[in-house]
Amino acid sequence: MKVIMLLSFVLGIVLVLLPVASRADGGGLASGMGNLFQVSKARSRSISPENFTGEKGKAAMATTNGSAWNAARELGQGWKVSPYVRIQTRTTFTLAEIKGPGCIQQIWMTPTGNWRNSILRFYWDDEAEPSIEVPVGDFFVCGWGRYCQINSLAVCVNPGSAFNCYWQMPFRKKARVTMENLDDKQMTVYYQINYTLTKIPRDAGYLHAQFRRESPLKAKGLYTIVDGIKGQGHYVGTYLAWEVHSPGWWGEGEIKFYMDGDREFPTIAGTGTEDYFCGSYNFDTKGPDGKNRYTIFSTPYTGLPQVLPPDKIYEVGQRFGLYRWHIVDPIRFEKDLKVTIQALGWQSGGRYLQLEDDIASVAFWYQREPHAKFPPLPAREALNFTPQP
Repeated sequence: MKVIMLLSFVLGIVLVLLPVASRADGGGLASGMGNLFQVSKARSRSISPENFTGEKGKAAMATTNGSAWNAARELGQGWKVSPYVRIQTRTTFTLAEIKGPGCIQQIWMTPTGNWRNSILRFYWDDEAEPSIEVPVGDFFVCGWGRYCQINSLAVCVNPGSAFNCYWQMPFRKKARVTMENLDDKQMTVYYQINYTLTKIPRDAGYLHAQFRRESPLKAKGLYTIVDGIKGQGHYVGTYLAWEVHSPGWWGEGEIKFYMDGDREFPTIAGTGTEDYFCGSYNFDTKGPDGKNRYTIFSTPYTGLPQVLPPDKIYEVGQRFGLYRWHIVDPIRFEKDLKVTIQALGWQSGGRYLQLEDDIASVAFWYQREPHAKFPPLPAREALNFTPQP
């Protein structure tokens, strides 16, 4: 009996790791290590400044037109002649344009400049409106414009400012990825987009990600992470960049998922902000000096990787970065979805306090196309926050 239970447990883990696409092409959309041993007919490709089209046998061919030609002038073609691009102020650069069917499997980049002023957009299958529209820092869980190390399955951020994304992004006809530089200075981007050309199963959804920000909150004590999602799909992740405007603990609020016709009351409600991000009791632990402090952490599915400043607690103006990936527990919906979180703190007498904080968010989900039109991205002035000393 114990052997059978163990085998069932192992099989369950394998099924979690094994993507549905592996049934279609023998591992072309590998996720985790569940089907890594399977030989596939999928064709691996990569787009970078050394191969803007991803064509077979066309990488590292730049000559005097490469961005680093001067550094390679004594070595010539094939010697790191074009490792980066520069995006001029108030312009949009196409990072990748891929004919499908296929799947983006990993993205690495290290952009300079103001990460809130650099807007990533992804378009699937010739759609006119993007399915992903997010400032680059927030997309990679660094919404406060400062490096913080992220050790998760979906996103990793490594020293010194290396952004890595592992969300699987299938597409059927075409994928287009752009970066808009809203800043007054040009920016430099080193990047690589790794993908496969492969069959895509009929039940595969498209990745969507939407950015929002309210400062202060439009409704006291309440922030809407996303609403207006129409169609069938599943919600897979939340990132919050949260600045508190009141002293004391700020994370009593509940997250709520309104799905498939829910109006006044949701189907799913959490029990507290730190609970949703899989922490507890204010993220506090006692240090060697006997004082309690916020404790940063970054795990495969959840994290509080950033606290600014890190040596304070319960102070006005502190900033937090939090992520929660629903990789093994996606929130599935059939018709529509709305996600909110309460901004709730404490006041005298042990009573809840509705807060008026500064909150920015990214919601991640998969769904069938077409998707509902996104609300307009905030103007540049509304995107940005006041730098801390």
